[in-house]
Amino acid sequence: MFSPDQENHPSKAPVKYGELIVLGYNGSLPNGDRGRRKSRFALFKRPKANGVKPSTVHIACTPQAAKAISNKDQHSISYTLSRAQTVVVEYTHDSNTDMFQIGRSTESPIDFVVTDTVPGSQSNSDTQSVQSTISRFACRIICERNPPFTARIYAAGFDSSKNIFLGKAAKWKTSDGQMDGLTTNGVLVMHPRNGFTEDSKPGVWREISVCGNVFSLRETRSAQQRGKMVRVENETNQLQDGSLIDLCGATLLWRTAEGLSRTPTVKHLEALRQEINAARPQCPVGFNTLAFPSMKRKDVVDEKQPWVYLNCGHVHGYHNWGNKEERDGKDRECPMCRSVGPYVPLWLGCEAGFYVDAGPPTHAFSPCGHVCSEKTTAYWSQIPLPHGTHTFHAACPFCAHQLAGEQGYIRLIFQGPLD
Repeated sequence: MFSPDQENHPSKAPVKYGELIVLGYNGSLPNGDRGRRKSRFALFKRPKANGVKPSTVHIACTPQAAKAISNKDQHSISYTLSRAQTVVVEYTHDSNTDMFQIGRSTESPIDFVVTDTVPGSQSNSDTQSVQSTISRFACRIICERNPPFTARIYAAGFDSSKNIFLGKAAKWKTSDGQMDGLTTNGVLVMHPRNGFTEDSKPGVWREISVCGNVFSLRETRSAQQRGKMVRVENETNQLQDGSLIDLCGATLLWRTAEGLSRTPTVKHLEALRQEINAARPQCPVGFNTLAFPSMKRKDVVDEKQPWVYLNCGHVHGYHNWGNKEERDGKDRECPMCRSVGPYVPLWLGCEAGFYVDAGPPTHAFSPCGHVCSEKTTAYWSQIPLPHGTHTFHAACPFCAHQLAGEQGYIRLIFQGPLD
C-alpha cells in the first residue's frame, strides 16, 4: 500500500530491510498490537543514519574513561573486569548503517519492546506474573544502508544514556587487544540451512557476543564460562531469511524483505480458507457443514468450527459423546476409526511469515490444532527451540505450545458433502 504521497513520488517508498516476527502469536498480540509492543516489527531505512561503530578504547580509571561514561552524547560499552579495572570502548557515529534495538525495556532507545511468551496465552494478564528472563536491553541489529542491506545482530543494547554496562557475565580481551563479552542470559541465533523455503532444514544454535562474534552454547544459559569461538565461514552474526533469534523468554523469526515477497500473503491464506469452506466439509457423524471461522475471530470457538481427533486426523464437528471418563475426560474415541486421543478445535495459522510455502492448509500441529501447509508443519516440528535455561523442544510457531506425538503434527482427513 502506497501512501498518497508515495504515489506522486514512487521513489520515496521506504527501503524495507526485513521484519522480526515473535513466535507464539498468531498475527497479533492477545490484547492487540500497540505502539512498539506488537507481534511483528518492520525495519525500514531511517531518514538519517543512526548506526555506531567502535572507536577509542580506554582502560579505566582515567579521566577520559570517566568522561566517556558520563558523556550522554557518546555511545560506549563498559566492561567491568575487577573493582580496580574497567575498560570503556567508545563508539562513534557510522553514516553507513542504521541501528535497531530490541528488549524488554520501554525506554526510548528500544525500537521493539518484547515480553516473555507464555504458550497459548489469550491475554497479556497471563504473561505479567512471570519473572522475566529477557534483558531490558537485549540486542541490537545493525543494517547496511546500501544494497544488499546486510543485517547483523549483536548482543546487548544501549540504554538511555547511550551506555552498555557489562557486569556479571563473561567478558574477555581478544587476541587483537579488543574487548568482548556475553550478556547474562545470552542471545542465541540459528540460521536455517537452504534458506527459508520448503527445502529448509534446521541449523545449529549459536551464541552471539556483544561484538557480534559467534560461539558454541554455554553449558546452561547463564553459565560464567563462554563456549568455544566458531570460525566457520557460513556461521556469522549476519541474519539470513528464516534466522531465529532467542532472547531467553521470547524467540523472534527474521524475514528479509525479499523472503517476505515470496511468502503467502494474508489475502492468500484467506483465499485458502474460503476454498476449504466452499468445499463444504461435513461432520461424518452429525452431517452438519463445517467452516473455519474468519481470521479475525481466531480465539472464539464457533459452532461450525471443525474439530479433530489428534491420533487419527479425522475431522468432525463438535460433539459430546465418546468421552473416556477414566482418562480425565481429555481423551475421546473417534467414531470413525475408534482410535483414542485428544480431541481439539482447529484454528488456521494466520501469521503468514511462518509459512515456508503457499500450500493448502492440510495439516495441524499437535496438540494445539493450528492448521497450515504440510511443508510448514514438517519444518517447524524439526526445530528445537530454546526453553528455559538449558532445554530445547519443538513448538507450534503460532501459539508456542510444545509439540506432542510422534511427529508433532497430523494430516487432516475431511469428509466432503454427501449430496
